[in-house]
Amino acid sequence: MNWINNFIRPKLQRMFNWRETPDNLWHKCPSCGNMIFHRELKANLYVCSGCNLHMKMPASERFSMLFDGGAYDSIDTPDIPVDPLEFRDKQRYTKRLEDARRKTGAKDSVELAHGKIRGVETVVAVQDFAFMGGSLGTAAGEAIIRGAQAALEHRCAYIIITSSGGARMQEGILSLMQLPRTTIAIQALQDARLPYLCVLADPTTGGVTASYAMLGDVQIAETGALIGFAGPRVIEQVIRETLPEGFQRAEYLLEHGMLDIVVQRKELRSTLGRLLQLMTESLRRRNGGIARIESTEESSSTSGEETSPA
Repeated sequence: MNWINNFIRPKLQRMFNWRETPDNLWHKCPSCGNMIFHRELKANLYVCSGCNLHMKMPASERFSMLFDGGAYDSIDTPDIPVDPLEFRDKQRYTKRLEDARRKTGAKDSVELAHGKIRGVETVVAVQDFAFMGGSLGTAAGEAIIRGAQAALEHRCAYIIITSSGGARMQEGILSLMQLPRTTIAIQALQDARLPYLCVLADPTTGGVTASYAMLGDVQIAETGALIGFAGPRVIEQVIRETLPEGFQRAEYLLEHGMLDIVVQRKELRSTLGRLLQLMTESLRRRNGGIARIESTEESSSTSGEETSPA
């Protein structure tokens, strides 16, 4: 067989000038098995036309889909020490990071961008599942905090799109420390009365669900997204009972009050745009009202000072 592959096949290819078809032109839907041409899949926003499965979507495609005209400015994420624990399992953690960076072209699992959605200035953070399962490590935590800081600097809304298996085990306790750190960053946005929206994509689990993913002013999920802390199989093993059908899926959580909206991906931009317009208009009116009250108090105190000597 090696002789055929190494000698006969290359010779035939040179003789007839054959070109092999790249492996990434067709994608198989993991749910229904439908074969989808890559251009059709991209045009349909990585949603299966056969069963409506919302597949994982690259961060760059998310940004292009959400921002007006696909125009946005990338925000640099902070540099952090690599492999502080010198972790190794089957291979070194540094090798896993190198492979993930080469595969995705990203520094880590969270990427940031700044632009406008339906005319509303917004900072968006996207958690890419393709980078080590979207796991939350120190670099991802720093990126989320940097996004919150950018929203505070621009006095604009902040949106996080999550897709993660949870905390990154290769960073141990340092990974778990990102839960309170990101929560404090989100609290700073809420103290400043800036809109913070969460979009939960499939899957959103573990420590991500236990922190910033469930703190949004409005909780949004994509159709069919798996959302929870522990996975369904773990829960069934612990309680030794069969879980209800659709348990931990977005529609189930919506029915039980854990979410505000479940949307199709093609409707996500318009839904976020309407929410941002409503929330920023409310913020503008509130700030305008505060300004008017302050100016009234200042004028009254000034008039009082002028009249007091008399």
